[in-house]
Amino acid sequence: MKFLRYTADNREKNGILINGGVIEVDHSVIEATYPFDIEDLQEKKVYALDEVKILPPVSPSKIICVGLNYRDHAEELNMELPKEPILFLKPATSIIGHGDEIIYPPQSNQVDYEAEMAVIVSKKAKNVQIVDALDYVAGYTVLNDVTARDLQQRDGQWTRAKSFDTFCPLGPWMENDLDPSNQNISLMVNGQVRQDSNTKNMIFTVEELMSFISHIMTLNPGDIIATGTPPGVGHLSVGDVVEASVEGIGVLKNKIEKNLLF
Repeated sequence: MKFLRYTADNREKNGILINGGVIEVDHSVIEATYPFDIEDLQEKKVYALDEVKILPPVSPSKIICVGLNYRDHAEELNMELPKEPILFLKPATSIIGHGDEIIYPPQSNQVDYEAEMAVIVSKKAKNVQIVDALDYVAGYTVLNDVTARDLQQRDGQWTRAKSFDTFCPLGPWMENDLDPSNQNISLMVNGQVRQDSNTKNMIFTVEELMSFISHIMTLNPGDIIATGTPPGVGHLSVGDVVEASVEGIGVLKNKIEKNLLF
């Protein structure tokens, strides 16, 4: 089932997506992973998607990202497979939602896209064992790990390049019924396919990532684990429309705009 946060009638609401319409529910995205009696929702107002403003599905305390986690991406770069997950962080302030604008920062001349499947943590997780890892997953969403590649190469580490405001489009909603090990993942720029792979090519599984990360840092409800990007990473320009998608979840669409303050 697809759960989302949205604004309608000048209020922020939680909802589920049914037959292309949005129905309000009383639970947050994290709490709403329990079964619903659809009949109980029949008297609720149904909004068309174009009647609501879709918000990022969660507001995490942190976004933990995984570098080089697709075998076909490693082959593309002619790099050895990592022995352990390569981790970095993006700040929560970089998050925007479906339909929001990605701002091209004046400090960079090379901004790249990176489509990813993202895991949403359901409850506090510390020292989780692999066999229990999926018990800590609320669901999955789509993430675009936008990166100022020239700054990444210049700095020799990734914080500045990954952290600009608007550099973490997230959404459009959370799907809680999904096999994360075998879903097509793709990205289009202006209608042209740039990335096309499958999560079965991930080097480290969702379970392995959840366990590995939770043995380093405590994961809080709503935290995001971005599971890496497939091959085909490339550049974005002002005016481009970028669409990242994961099978079974949906399409996350954003447009690139110039920072008008500079």
